Amino acid sequence: MRAEPVLTDIKKIDSILAKVKFDQAGLVPAVIQDAENEEVLMVAWMSRESLQRSLESGMTWFYSRSKQALWLKGETSGNHQYIREVFLDCDGDTLLIKVKQLGAACHQGTRSCFSPVVGSTIAEEQSSADIIDDLYALIQERRKTLPEGSYTAKLFQKGRGRIAQKVGEEAVETVIAAMEDKHGELVEETADLIYHLLVLLVECGVSPQEIKEKLAERRR
Repeated sequence: MRAEPVLTDIKKIDSILAKVKFDQAGLVPAVIQDAENEEVLMVAWMSRESLQRSLESGMTWFYSRSKQALWLKGETSGNHQYIREVFLDCDGDTLLIKVKQLGAACHQGTRSCFSPVVGSTIAEEQSSADIIDDLYALIQERRKTLPEGSYTAKLFQKGRGRIAQKVGEEAVETVIAAMEDKHGELVEETADLIYHLLVLLVECGVSPQEIKEKLAERRR
């Protein structure tokens, strides 16, 4: 996926930067939100330079206070954020940036950096809706770290051919469970099929978001 600049007019970029009230350290907090489902993904700091780079590149750049350096989201993990909209609050001291998120936003491998502490019922419903994205992010992490004893890591080590073979095997087992009208087995085999399919998608560099967008096209 290619990033598109949010703005190309230097004067407009300068005009926006002039409206932002950076703190004494030259920073402003940026709330990052999923443009599709409006889930809050993370909060990070931006400097004038990182905000300018974000506007010019169409991808989120932040400022690390610990390293005192700029960093591009997804530079090492591949979990980039493609900017869709940028908002400035009424006081001019906080940014809201809506993005298309690839993979996990959190360094711990979850879709969002936020976890529920109140409103567990709502949180559980949201968690169920996001399980595909969370599982995809976890599989990405397994592929990156290849932890010893991990079934998923072993699949990646055996290669794409073996992963594709497992998808085929699970698909056959799912069909058999359906034809034999075994509800419990159908649920279990479908879960196995989806899991192995996600492993294959990670191996091939295809994100769940791309699948969702294609499904949305077919709904029209």
